[in-house]
Amino acid sequence: MKSSLKLISLGVALMLAAACGTGSESAGEDSGSTGGGGSKDVVKAAWVYVGPRNDGGWTTAHDNGRLAVEKTLGDKVETAYVENVPEEPAAATRAIEGFARKGYDIIFTTSFGFMDPTLEVAKKYPDVVFEHCSGFKTADNMSAYFGAMEEAKFLAGMAAGAATKNGQLGVVNAFPIPEVIRLGNAFMLGAQAVNPDATMKVVFTNSWYDPPKEKSAAESLLDANSDVLTQDVDSPATGQVAGAAGAKWVGYNSDASEFAPDAWLTAPVWDWSDYYIERVEAVLDGSWESHNYYGTLADGIVGLAPYGKSVSQETQDMIDAKRQEIVNDEFDVFQGPVYDQSGRVMAKKGEALSLDQLLSMDWFVKGIEGKLPAS
Repeated sequence: MKSSLKLISLGVALMLAAACGTGSESAGEDSGSTGGGGSKDVVKAAWVYVGPRNDGGWTTAHDNGRLAVEKTLGDKVETAYVENVPEEPAAATRAIEGFARKGYDIIFTTSFGFMDPTLEVAKKYPDVVFEHCSGFKTADNMSAYFGAMEEAKFLAGMAAGAATKNGQLGVVNAFPIPEVIRLGNAFMLGAQAVNPDATMKVVFTNSWYDPPKEKSAAESLLDANSDVLTQDVDSPATGQVAGAAGAKWVGYNSDASEFAPDAWLTAPVWDWSDYYIERVEAVLDGSWESHNYYGTLADGIVGLAPYGKSVSQETQDMIDAKRQEIVNDEFDVFQGPVYDQSGRVMAKKGEALSLDQLLSMDWFVKGIEGKLPAS
């Protein structure tokens, strides 16, 4: 297990809230308060999932973390989960409170739309501790956690930029919210770092997990001459479409290479294992405290899946070198000059976008083809 995770208190407010299966924006200040009582012999830990645990993406990544808790802590932990919970307040509240009523000690809720229901249940059960992924609200017995996926998205974009033959990329997106926009922009900047003339078309499905919609969106991008596809949705449908057409694919959330091995380049992935293990251990020894965590490449919460067979060693070395620059704080994904679609300077040379600007992002970088819905 890695050394103790770096905890970052983010004093920012959510600028744009939307239902989110793959996370969303912002974070509050570290409360520094302790919940959950003293040490325990056995911890009962539960997870609330927005999708199926075998989706090959977002929920699979969280469930891999749960399994790591079981493997590491053995008979010191009992785990449970519920999947396919809608981001609808009544349904989410029922699922979360169901675990609290059954005496679970720590409950992880893994979608942005679960934030307010988590807080509501946390207020009713002060002796239970709650961990909410991707939100910003905290309480004495409720933490928030997420990570700088834009770092891994930039690196994955480099793989796409090196792979494209015609310079036309395509992305299947879920919702036009700041998180999705930020990650798409980071991917585009990464591709342009390798191929300055690269562009990317965007299609929104307005769903986190809807394989038929994702398939249709991917097909439309191929029809528009995109030869490398990527995604900010949760199933491997985009990759399966790319594979059948002889195109290339950058996945998201988990290593889904098995679904389209010939198309596979890599994927920006989440590794929740260390975080989940440490938080359950904290309940075991009575040291759990409410905090707001924003992980990075440096602490391993985000990273890249293994490369596909078509990714050259030269490209791998180039990406690995850039990764080390990011880890060493020698490079910022959104360091200027950064331009929006109209050519307006959003970050001057030598400057970088602030965290507030990242978490409220509502514009596409130059090179992305598509319009955001009017707010």
